[in-house]
Amino acid sequence: MFARFDRMAKQFTKLGKEIAIAVKMSGENPDYNPRLRLAIQNAKSVNMPKDRVEAAIKRALNKTEGNYEEVRYEGMAPHGVGIIVETATDNPTRTVANVRMHFNKGGGAMGKTGSLDFNFTRKGVFNVEKAALSGKDMDEFEFELIDSGLDDFAIDEEEIYIYTTFTDFGLMQKALEDMKIEVKNADLQYIPNSYVDLAEDQAQEVLDLIERLEGDDDVQNVYHNLR
Repeated sequence: MFARFDRMAKQFTKLGKEIAIAVKMSGENPDYNPRLRLAIQNAKSVNMPKDRVEAAIKRALNKTEGNYEEVRYEGMAPHGVGIIVETATDNPTRTVANVRMHFNKGGGAMGKTGSLDFNFTRKGVFNVEKAALSGKDMDEFEFELIDSGLDDFAIDEEEIYIYTTFTDFGLMQKALEDMKIEVKNADLQYIPNSYVDLAEDQAQEVLDLIERLEGDDDVQNVYHNLR
């Protein structure tokens, strides 16, 4: 139970930072701020209380608070697994020291920014529940999204995943809004171009490092190419 609450608290903190960054960039009105509109939608999807969303917006409007900087770090986990770490921090000096410490203690090593560009592609990922498209022909729906930058389309038992290129993310966001389709979650992710397969004990070493990184308060997202 406590682990679940810890994960929820971490998720709310992450979304609060995303809301603050969006407000700092383009203002407090979600009607004119697509990034904020998206952040609020993602917050709703995980049942983040409305008062916490409003508090995050209010803090961002206070010029002395919420000045987060987005910084990306890259490195290698044990056994040749690539890792990209996205952070939102008000103290980059602290954050880079902590991220380096996590890599070192986890048996990995930080690398230079851009060193993993060949291994990952940044894409927009939109997650829609199947129920939101009840009665809609999936082939027809996929075809409708091509002009909005559709890059890939995947369906599982309960959800639909819509992928776009990095540059078409905003175009797809607007298209889905215009079609009145409720998006469960949407963000920009680093998708591996190739994967590393490891034995169970080796994979656990990598997962331990990932868990260590994800537990850091400044870390927003961790991407890797472990299969």
